[in-house]
Amino acid sequence: MSRLSRRQRGQSMTEYVIACGVLAFVLFVPISGDAASPGGAKTTIELLLDGFKKAYQKFSYAISLPT
Repeated sequence: MSRLSRRQRGQSMTEYVIACGVLAFVLFVPISGDAASPGGAKTTIELLLDGFKKAYQKFSYAISLPT
């Protein structure tokens, strides 16, 4: 294995770690000024999970209706 290929492999690992760190930061940092949450700021993950919860509630209501 040449020295250049080792360096390239190390660089890709660094890029991967940075990309994962940025993604984690974006998902778990609270978003300020969110009008939907009067009790405080919510994180992106919380907003995503709330959206899934609301969609499932609407779906379960729709399938519970008589045909």
